Amino acid sequence: MSQSAVVENPLLEGLPRDRAVDPFAMVILGAHGDLTKRKLLPALYALYIDGLLPRTFAIVGMSRTVMNDEEFRKSMKDAIQKYSPDLKFEEETWERFAATLYYLPSNFVDNGSFEGLATLLETLKESHGTGGNHVFYMSTPPSLYEPIITQLSAAKLVSKKKVSEKPWQRVIVEKPFGHDLPSSLALDDHIHHVLNEHQVYRIDHYLGKETVQNIMVLRFANGMFEPLWNRNHVDHVQITIAETLGVEGRGPYYEEAGCLRDMIQNHMLQLVSLVAMEPPTSLESESTRDEKAKVLSALRTIQQADVDLCAVRGQYGEGYIQGEKVLGYRQEDRVAPDSATETYAALKLNIDNWRWADVPFYVRSGKRLAKSLTEIAIHFKKAPYNLFQGMTGLKAGQKTGDDELSPNVLVLKIQPDEGISLKFATKQPGATTQIRWLNMDFNYGTAFGVRSPSAYERLIHDCLLGDATLFSRTDSVETSWRFIEPVLEAWDLAKSKKGPQPRFPNYSAGSWGPAEADELIASTGHAWRRL
Repeated sequence: MSQSAVVENPLLEGLPRDRAVDPFAMVILGAHGDLTKRKLLPALYALYIDGLLPRTFAIVGMSRTVMNDEEFRKSMKDAIQKYSPDLKFEEETWERFAATLYYLPSNFVDNGSFEGLATLLETLKESHGTGGNHVFYMSTPPSLYEPIITQLSAAKLVSKKKVSEKPWQRVIVEKPFGHDLPSSLALDDHIHHVLNEHQVYRIDHYLGKETVQNIMVLRFANGMFEPLWNRNHVDHVQITIAETLGVEGRGPYYEEAGCLRDMIQNHMLQLVSLVAMEPPTSLESESTRDEKAKVLSALRTIQQADVDLCAVRGQYGEGYIQGEKVLGYRQEDRVAPDSATETYAALKLNIDNWRWADVPFYVRSGKRLAKSLTEIAIHFKKAPYNLFQGMTGLKAGQKTGDDELSPNVLVLKIQPDEGISLKFATKQPGATTQIRWLNMDFNYGTAFGVRSPSAYERLIHDCLLGDATLFSRTDSVETSWRFIEPVLEAWDLAKSKKGPQPRFPNYSAGSWGPAEADELIASTGHAWRRL
């Protein structure tokens, strides 16, 4: 195809181009999987219709499934219409976008398995004006990461490049980034043998959510929050990631991973670092990532003997979710009947630095809990003296000690309804002074009157721009694994039947987790938020 056949995006006309994306070709490895259908292609199509992709680009899908270009385009069209009903779908626009989609079958591991891709990308450089800029998205099982990097290098599709060197080559890696500290270090060594760190984008979709991105704006663009964001005013912090879902047919994966690896090591520690970080010197990506890394480095080491004092694990049994009876974890498909894998984890963290000394951070995550939601709750200290004794609405039978003013709580709601809520005291209207607590709410869905982009839209766009701010850097990944290593070792002993066996199941599906988690937070005089 000649240069005159280049497919351009007419939706760009009249749009601001202050953050222009270079022409590119993106290769999605594992393109027949659910992630591509539910998230990646819908995100790319949304970027296209919003005018955030360049005039010329191409997208290549690769997986073991045998199909041709047209079958791939039809599959992606069906997926977008099924999984992204909020996107404006027009046949003419889709046809233009679909003309950029191509497909190659591959098993990824055989020698020479990427030679056909190299040939296709060279053709697309001419026919679609990609400029030779390439992004390789590894949406595959983690066991394929190292073979894929090896084959990409053998086909001369990736090599070490300087930051400003063109054409550029970038690799997006989905979590998990290793199974433990040694495997994470081995994976990084393998990647860095072929690529420089600035070419590697370790993606964590939680960091692409609007409320998560808004943490920095909330803290550093508002003069009233940052002065209070420290040990002098904050009593403690709670971070919750709760799911009503079970393992959803992923029994073998979850048996190997468990909640600690699946959620705490990546998602939750990343949220902790964003909440607790110092102001960066600029919005340049490395400045922000430096500050996040400092928080992770300041996490107090959990000693092996103290694991049970700082960490709680749980596993769900039978119960009810939204009125429907569900199986316990040990009855799920391809799960061992005596499994010691945790489906719930709660940790008490301490950050040993000047800002957060003696302020506990509590994190919890679990499956088959009462609700599906993710939130960060900043609990401020109570007013130093209660002027309003007897005015806080004591009920008959309550103790005088209950007549205390509750603390103010700032809640960052990450999902399902993204927004911010501030709890504060006010006088109830009337002739007498009665204190009532109200929430001042901000909701992304109603505040701006526009569709909130998905996390993958933001993260893919940032990668295309070369902005790594919201991606995990190798030192942060290593530090996260080092921090949870004592807990992993203690819990893995139980899984291997060589250590003390947990009392599983220890919470019912549809509850808020095991009683031990309540005891963990109560040991320092706190209680989990009622959600």
